[in-house]
Amino acid sequence: MPSPLPATTAAAPITHYENFPVASWLCPPQLRAPIAALYHFARTADDIADEGDASPAQRLASLQAYRQTLQQAAEGGNAFADWPQVFGPLQAAIAAHQLPVQLLHDLLDAFVQDIEKTRDGTGYANDTELLDYCRRSANPVGRLLLHLYGVRDAQALVESDAICSALQLINFWQDLSVDIPRGRYYLTEASRTQFGVSQADVLGQRQTESATKLIASYADSARASMLKGANLVHRLPGRAGWELRLVVQGGLRILDKIAALDYATLTQRPVLRAWDFPLLLWRAACM
Repeated sequence: MPSPLPATTAAAPITHYENFPVASWLCPPQLRAPIAALYHFARTADDIADEGDASPAQRLASLQAYRQTLQQAAEGGNAFADWPQVFGPLQAAIAAHQLPVQLLHDLLDAFVQDIEKTRDGTGYANDTELLDYCRRSANPVGRLLLHLYGVRDAQALVESDAICSALQLINFWQDLSVDIPRGRYYLTEASRTQFGVSQADVLGQRQTESATKLIASYADSARASMLKGANLVHRLPGRAGWELRLVVQGGLRILDKIAALDYATLTQRPVLRAWDFPLLLWRAACM
C-alpha cells in the first residue's frame, strides 16, 4: 500500500483512457478538484473490482475495506492508512460541498455486484434488472455532479439519469468483445430469447445475424435514452453545460462507430480518436 499522505493531498492526474471528458479545462475551475476526487474514488474502486489477479473473495474484502474508509472519511477521520491519495481529496470534497455519501455507497454496491456476477458466471435476466444496475453504477455520478453545480430539481435529475444510464449502456455495447472474455454478460436473457441469440453464441463471440440485430436494438435504446436527457445541457450554467454537451456527443459518436461496424462489437471495440474531437465540438455547438 502507498504511504499515508496528508488529507489535503491533491488527486492524482487522470491517466486511464476515457470516452468522455473528465474534469477538463471546460469544467468550472472551482469544481475541478472535487470532480477529480470523485473520478479517482470511482476509478480506484473499479480497479479493485477488475484489475490484477486477485480472487473474488479478495476483491470483495478490499471493497469492504474501501467502503469502511469511505465512511471514515465522511465522518471526519483523517488517518487513511490505505488509499490516502483517494480519500484525502474526497474527504475535502465531501466537507466543502456536503456531498450525499449514499450515492458513493451506491457506486460501491454496483462494483460488488460486478464481482459477484462474474464469480458466479451469471448475467442479467431482463432490462429492468440491467437498468437497476445502471441506477447504482452510473446514475450516482450524474447526481453528484448536479449537486456540485447546484442543480437539484426533479426534471434535471430525470434527465441526468437518462444520460448516465445511456453512457453506461453504450459502454456495455462498445465493450462486448473485452467484457465477455472477463466473464461479464450484459446482453440480457430476455433479450437474447427475443432475438434468438443463444448463450453459446455470446460466449463464443459469434457475430450472427441475430446477434447483430440484438446489439443494434440495444444501441438504438441507448441513443433514445441519451436524447431523452440531452436537454439538460441547456440547464447547466456556463462551462458545465459545454462539458456535458461533449459528454453527450461523445456517447452518440461511439454509437455512430458501433453502427459503422455493423454492430459487430462481439469481435471489435470502437474507440474515440483525436480526430473525432472537431466533430464532437461542432455537434456540441449545434445542440
